[in-house]
Amino acid sequence: MTTTERPDTLRRILDHSSRADPYPLYAELRRTPVALQEDGSYVISTYRELTGILHDPRLSSDVRNLARPMAAVEGRATPSFINLDPPEHDRLRRLAMRHFGPPHTPGLVSGMEPGLTATVSGLIDGFADEQRIDIVDDFAYPFPVTVICRLLGVPREDEPRFHVWVNAIIESIDYDPRTDPQEKLDNGVQATKDLREYLGGLLEVRHGHPGDDLLTRLANDDGPDGRMTDEEIISTANLLLIAGHETTVNLIANGMLTLLRHPEVLRRLRAEPGLVVPLVEELLRYEPPVQIIPWRAAYSDITVGDTVIPKGSQIMLMLASGSRDPDRFEDPDRFAPDRQDNQHLGFGSGIHLCFGGPLARLETQIALTGLVRRLERPVLVADPPPYRPSPVLRGPLHLHVEQG
Repeated sequence: MTTTERPDTLRRILDHSSRADPYPLYAELRRTPVALQEDGSYVISTYRELTGILHDPRLSSDVRNLARPMAAVEGRATPSFINLDPPEHDRLRRLAMRHFGPPHTPGLVSGMEPGLTATVSGLIDGFADEQRIDIVDDFAYPFPVTVICRLLGVPREDEPRFHVWVNAIIESIDYDPRTDPQEKLDNGVQATKDLREYLGGLLEVRHGHPGDDLLTRLANDDGPDGRMTDEEIISTANLLLIAGHETTVNLIANGMLTLLRHPEVLRRLRAEPGLVVPLVEELLRYEPPVQIIPWRAAYSDITVGDTVIPKGSQIMLMLASGSRDPDRFEDPDRFAPDRQDNQHLGFGSGIHLCFGGPLARLETQIALTGLVRRLERPVLVADPPPYRPSPVLRGPLHLHVEQG
């Protein structure tokens, strides 16, 4: 049997004291590829089992398929497509993708490169002469926020408003009623309502008006699948606004931290800018911004390995553990920017493969290239740095660097 209880290992992974280095605990968890928890949920931690279930149509992203109700932050609002199953998931994702990438908008992401480069240069100009820099506050956060605001059509000056809401939503993702105060969930629910109301106000003035931003395009699109309802547009915009910057902040910050810990790779990237493409793929494997999918539901009984997961069970997917699985990756705890055969789980897999992955890749490539080229002999002030609360979206809260 591959099923056994490892509740203590999972608790330690979720505990903030393990945030700086959860990888030894993932290795411990992988001894039991499918681990039954005390509450009846299942944790999957090995690459083969993860990729298998991510492509299994019996794995549901719809909270309504859980046998035991859970506190859903989105409440009764229309869920975004990431929390739906086919065919509704497929319809909404197609409608959003018409304005974001191939085949209908094939040059959108690549066409953003000059603007991304200019934004990176401007941010670095602002702190290039300072001795101490916070890579998160001064760079990794404002860069993707600026990008996603411009793409969606959200006023950049409104960032202080939605930043508070996004933080509350992120903190409530891993809400556990057994250990967390009710206030954590309540704040997330209220923040979701506030953010949706805000996005609804922006959408209201988009109908019937031409424009290049994504909100306007969605509001006026009559494609072969019909038009999204306003609630569906708001849910999609809510997803893209949050996912469009939160994960990229972590990827850039984790990337710079990794380079500072591997100065030989940093020097090499400065001399070989083309290295950044495979390097970012290795970062997505080695220090991914999304570590865990906290829940999925078994749409029917699913056999994973030697274990039958009953219909309605909650399933937790440990993506970061799968990407460090020695049965799939040679020397997985080594950062190897030239790594071949790097089919990581950094952007997930299956029908929910990260919608914004191409943009996140390009943003991180440009960001790290700019930082490495412009910073003068950067060194870490604190290692490990302080980490954000979430074990799901893992990254430094601050990353202080001093220039030589």
